[in-house]
Amino acid sequence: MQDKIIRLVQTVSQKKEVPEDDENLFDSGFLNSFELADLVEAIEKEFGVKIPDADVRPGKFMTLSKIENYIGSLV
Repeated sequence: MQDKIIRLVQTVSQKKEVPEDDENLFDSGFLNSFELADLVEAIEKEFGVKIPDADVRPGKFMTLSKIENYIGSLV
């Protein structure tokens, strides 16, 4: 699952680098608040899940590990 998440983050951020598991994606410049919406949409399509609007906030998508855990809780 993490490989898919990394690919989605790279696509949305348009960066080729691979972030570390616990690297803050916002502080490191991989994502900003505008790209978060794009990432959420990409995750919904890739994993066939619906992310509630209330959950679309940086804290839930701050690191690869947090994203993976969150998606795991939806499926």
